[in-house]
Amino acid sequence: LKMSWFWFYLPLHLLMVACLCHSIKAPTTTSQRSFQTDLFNFYHSLILADGKETTVHLLKDIPKRYYFVLEEGRALAPFTITVTPCDVPIEWSILVHKASASFLGKAARGDHDTQEVSKSQKAPSMVSTIFNYKGNSVETYMGMSSHSALYMLEFLSTERDTHITVYLTTDTTSGHLYPELPMDPRIDVIGIGHTTVTLTWKHSPSVLEHRENIQYCLLVNVKHNYKSLCAAETAIRSSGMKLPPTLALSLSPYLLEPQQVMILSNSELSIINKVGSGEVRQICMGTKNTYTVPNLSPSTQYYFDVFVVNLLTNASAAYTGTFARTLEEPEPKVMELKDGKVIQVVLDGKKQELYSLQYQARHKKIQFTFQLCHGQVRVHITKNGKTVASENISGLRYFSLKGKLLDTYLVQLRSTEESNSSVKVQVSPHFHKPLFPLLPESLKIKSFSKLRTCNSVTIAWLGTQEESKYCVYKKRIEEDQVWMELQSVDRCSGPESRHKSEKVLCKYFYDINLQRAVTTETIKGLDSGTLYLFDVYLFGPSGIPVRYHSKVVKTRKKC
Repeated sequence: LKMSWFWFYLPLHLLMVACLCHSIKAPTTTSQRSFQTDLFNFYHSLILADGKETTVHLLKDIPKRYYFVLEEGRALAPFTITVTPCDVPIEWSILVHKASASFLGKAARGDHDTQEVSKSQKAPSMVSTIFNYKGNSVETYMGMSSHSALYMLEFLSTERDTHITVYLTTDTTSGHLYPELPMDPRIDVIGIGHTTVTLTWKHSPSVLEHRENIQYCLLVNVKHNYKSLCAAETAIRSSGMKLPPTLALSLSPYLLEPQQVMILSNSELSIINKVGSGEVRQICMGTKNTYTVPNLSPSTQYYFDVFVVNLLTNASAAYTGTFARTLEEPEPKVMELKDGKVIQVVLDGKKQELYSLQYQARHKKIQFTFQLCHGQVRVHITKNGKTVASENISGLRYFSLKGKLLDTYLVQLRSTEESNSSVKVQVSPHFHKPLFPLLPESLKIKSFSKLRTCNSVTIAWLGTQEESKYCVYKKRIEEDQVWMELQSVDRCSGPESRHKSEKVLCKYFYDINLQRAVTTETIKGLDSGTLYLFDVYLFGPSGIPVRYHSKVVKTRKKC
């Protein structure tokens, strides 16, 4: 009676060890002695859950062990174990102790039979290593087992603290936790450009069977390939960045960190992680198995990894990664600049290509003139290979430079917007004969609200100390046209592009005192409650106009 009460109160895991120890003979090998010694410390270890992915944290040089006993009911029970290293290579092995595990099952249920104990004591036992592996690849062990066997999994990291995931299942009839890979899991590179790489891969059987719950996610970086999704997550985190639990599912804007940029277009979601070692780009494209990666840098080697992700279980499988080097950027075509000649350059904002102009100086002093017509443009000027000027320009900009005869100047232009930009360029040694007129401090047009009436408005603008011609134009517009009119204006175009009916007047004026170099004009004959766009053009000695910033004014509705 006392003995039966002892078994009742003994903790389950100690009961299993105590029962198993009855069946263990004197150890004959080092692995057997280690295994049997560890059984006495069973309460320090963990039972591995069946049918569930388990995250295991490993400390450097400290082994960690998990156990499992396969359930009774079948003479041979199939099982699979999948281990995914999430960082550095690890060592792991499976050991089996073939003994009367059926007694363990009875002990766990409280069915204690002294004859069973006696049989267990007499039953032969054997400890053996049935699998071991060292590395950082995802490995799966598939086996068949007698139900009278106790298994131990041992994990060890010798490089540093790390973590892994372990998945044990004995149910081979239901669906897989991990999506399936095709027979050929390679990623094929089918196209390489200066800034793009096109990839394709064979469909996962899981996509064909469960299309609504499966998607492909692509990882792009410049360091190396990743053998699992959790390895990629760990690498990004170790770069000093916090990430949501999984790359594949961290797709909500509110989960993004300041170092992340999210782009959503054409049902594809991209997240760019700006880490210290460069960009790590992740793109989830649904079930498409061909993708062109855009916006890459020329002459750069990139590594590409494709993961097929189960959206219900958050589990993933990795295709065999690949890499490709983008093509070198072609040498930009160089156009020669000639003294005094004006050229207008249109820059493609989408391609972000450089436009190059070259000039060989025939004088020691020269002047570059840039007039921004549309968009935003960056100018970079070098003299004999050394940078002498670099900035974004707006309006009209002069660069006066000194050097030697036959110095070579290279001007490089590019649009800083995705839309097209345009700019006029001139180089000249003649400072006393400027191409463009002398400009006032500001090119803004001012309107006076108190002077507005139902049929007139009053505007003002600044002049200069040089007598010049000013022409005023007006255009009637609708409320929904304001933004488009202001954005699409070509600041280099002159009055020749305007309809004759839009011309209001032309006048000459100047003032030696700049503080008094202001002129006003009242435009009459307007409709009440109507929006008008007003423009002023300034003409210099060369006849080339400079356009003031457009001004939108609305007449009063009631007077």
